[in-house]
Amino acid sequence: MIDFSLENLGIVNAAEIYRNLTPAQLTEHALRRGEGTLSNTGALVVKTGKYTGRSANDKFIVDTPAVHDEIAWGSVNRPIEKEKFDAIYSKVIAYLQGREVFVFDGFAGADPKYTQSFRIVNELASQNLFIHQLLRRPTKEQLEDFVPDYTIIAAPGFKCVPEIDGTRSEAAILVDYEAKMVVICGTQYAGEIKKSVFSVMNYILPKQGVFPMHCSANMGEDGDSAVFFGLSGTGKTTLSADPNRKLIGDDEHGWADDSVFNFEGGCYAKCINLTEEGEPEIYNAIKFGSLVENVVMDPDTREFDFFDDSLAVNSRVGYPVEYIPNAELSGMSPSVPKTVIFLTADAYGVIPPISRLDKNQAMYYFVSGFTSKVAGTEIGITEPVPTFSTCFGEPFLPLDPSVYASMLAEKVEKSGAKVYLVNTGWNGTGNRMKLSYTRAMITAALTGEIEKAEFVTDPIFGVAVPTSIEGVPSEILIPENTWEDKEAYKENCRKLAESFKENFKKYDKMAAEVVAAGPKA
Repeated sequence: MIDFSLENLGIVNAAEIYRNLTPAQLTEHALRRGEGTLSNTGALVVKTGKYTGRSANDKFIVDTPAVHDEIAWGSVNRPIEKEKFDAIYSKVIAYLQGREVFVFDGFAGADPKYTQSFRIVNELASQNLFIHQLLRRPTKEQLEDFVPDYTIIAAPGFKCVPEIDGTRSEAAILVDYEAKMVVICGTQYAGEIKKSVFSVMNYILPKQGVFPMHCSANMGEDGDSAVFFGLSGTGKTTLSADPNRKLIGDDEHGWADDSVFNFEGGCYAKCINLTEEGEPEIYNAIKFGSLVENVVMDPDTREFDFFDDSLAVNSRVGYPVEYIPNAELSGMSPSVPKTVIFLTADAYGVIPPISRLDKNQAMYYFVSGFTSKVAGTEIGITEPVPTFSTCFGEPFLPLDPSVYASMLAEKVEKSGAKVYLVNTGWNGTGNRMKLSYTRAMITAALTGEIEKAEFVTDPIFGVAVPTSIEGVPSEILIPENTWEDKEAYKENCRKLAESFKENFKKYDKMAAEVVAAGPKA
């Protein structure tokens, strides 16, 4: 037993406590315990069982007087009584007695002015490897006097009983902001730990004047930074991985008065349909030290089949940011963002491939967080289905959306950043936008070349659309030009505009000028 105790958490009889082991040691423990196997690249491969993604309906926030008036309660931020949380916590602690326990002490937030310390207590060595690679790792000196601001306990082997515990299923993600504690049980999906850290940062940072963002970020050689917002499948990770720019991070950042900084020390990338040609940085990061979830592997050769989704469509790999060749290892830029990109994949084929937004439009499209589910991706979907996720990160935002939208507007106005809406989806030809065209558009936005073009106003969405960009056929920049059937184009515009308007009705704290900045049905 090491000279380290978890008695303050109530864990007094652990069989063994392992604290801040190396990736090699954690991989050895995971293999010894039968948690996974090695691939031919040396990565640790696990199956997460029933839960292969986040279980949004099983997340709860402890409703205490200290936080009650701060939380935007509703279908996303569901309350649970303090007594229920305490009862589940006691059961989880009892479950961990006599078991091996893996502890990772680390940080979230690369900017030392806003860093938060987290203690992660894991039942599984593989999950501890994951969070070791995803958070920011401490030095030996930092570890000696480490004091956690927040503690997260992850015990997937403990199953809740809904009738007794007040949960919805055997799984639960319980956040107690007042006690600075998160309990995760019943699910082995490692993303729940990562996103619990994000939810905490989204609660803390606005109080410190920092805008927390669900986005990727990169920077140019002269330190100019850009942020990319977008839901799954819109290209957030792919488009921020630019060989001509340094990657700050792929998912979670803070916008302070003098920098944009990564919360994390690693990346958590999708693996489905992954190819070395398409995404070489991610493909080559799947090696020893990485944790791979739910990717099919040949049992003999240990080679991956990234196109087989029989285990999960949401197959993932977690790895340290050092595995990306052009990563900015400090996790910070020396300046605030000058370019803000909202990514969407419009399956209706009516949103321009790139357009510039004014202040109110930026707030409107940020709060809307739009993309599309495409026909054939889910049973019963026969035509495009609009999907909205508040501020591009609804499941992780404890405060009212107006808080985050106002912070975006304030930061953009203060920095003079340009905001662009980029559609990586489809147009009237029925074809998806070529990645090379999207990269050319984003490059033009990052360099400022786009501002030399003539702009026209889209009649439905009201956004400013450039009529020419080097390397992009001009006819595809105006969506209507790609439609032979003009009436079908108008009908799709109407459908999507109505969806936006209907979705925005729930934001009752947004200013009238922001509401008016949406599309005209």
